[in-house]
Amino acid sequence: MKSVAGVMTGTSVDGVDVVLVRLSGSGRALRAEVITFLAHPMPGDVRGRVEALVAGEAITARDIAVLHADLGRLTANAVQAAVASVGGSEAAPELVGMHGQTVWHAPEEGATLQLGDASVAAHLLGVPVVGDFRTGDVALGGEGAPLVPYADWALYTDDVTDRVLVNLGGIANITILPAGGGRDDVVAFDTGPANVLLDGAARKLSGEPFDRDGRLALAGRVNEALLSRWLAHDYFRAAPPKSTGRELFSAAYLHARLEEAAAEGLDGSATMATLAALTAHTVASAIVRYAPPAAHVYVGGGGVHNQAVMNGLAARLAAHTVDRFAALGVDGDAREALAFAVLAHEAMNGVATGMPRATGASGRAFQGKICYPGER
Repeated sequence: MKSVAGVMTGTSVDGVDVVLVRLSGSGRALRAEVITFLAHPMPGDVRGRVEALVAGEAITARDIAVLHADLGRLTANAVQAAVASVGGSEAAPELVGMHGQTVWHAPEEGATLQLGDASVAAHLLGVPVVGDFRTGDVALGGEGAPLVPYADWALYTDDVTDRVLVNLGGIANITILPAGGGRDDVVAFDTGPANVLLDGAARKLSGEPFDRDGRLALAGRVNEALLSRWLAHDYFRAAPPKSTGRELFSAAYLHARLEEAAAEGLDGSATMATLAALTAHTVASAIVRYAPPAAHVYVGGGGVHNQAVMNGLAARLAAHTVDRFAALGVDGDAREALAFAVLAHEAMNGVATGMPRATGASGRAFQGKICYPGER
């Protein structure tokens, strides 16, 4: 088996997730043994620069170049910290898959940009690093996202039971895995915002970085009239393939929703409750509309710790069994990082891991650019 590290920095910009895993095989024959998972905090200055860039603040080409290199170094540091946490060199990876930090995603314009220089990481770590996974699919007219469906299909498809895998990250996405299905049977797409709004609202309303366990939301009552207005957004009604990010569900979008809540006289708890309901409703509606009836639903990502969102999902998915992702034997927080380890492993196998049914691309894209380290 090959030792591989998968690295994910998501829409929430709250940290760098690293999984160390041993991988062998390919496709449905792929086997994974997770060694460890580590959430490496995002340095405040790096987070600030990313958020400024995403928000469209004035920034120079120099600033972008430095941030690109800094994120490459941050990836190398996070991998080294994960290796050190389990005893050093014996766990050192032979290969790294890094997603990079998305700062702009505009597939309708044939463009997407993830910062984090894979070549910098490769030379610091001394092993090949595969990065920039989205651009191949976008070049073929696809959404370039979500990127996890290939790994989901390879690792979690069941021969008997239909499954739906939910990720509650900054943006929520789902992967629908029909029982015994092939690659072209998989449906996957972003359903809309999750922690990108919930964490931003928590900072504004309570001064906390996030709504721990969903306590603030649980203390409030959902304003159904306001929720209905929010659900009228075109993105929620659009059919897949589709993907989204901070370009649409931005700080300005959140500010407008908070202003509407204040105009309705909602306090902080009611506002958080209504925002949590927005995530739960959009995820559940997508499952009801596109997944097989009674499919088993597994929920992971940071939002799984928000009980208000989880309660909302359970209430709206009465026909489905809803479990946390850990029931599949993998820490739900590690799922996306593990997916990038898989994509890097398959890139080195020469496998085109694009999922055109999920992304709308004209063919199966080769996902990832391979950067080799130089000689020391």
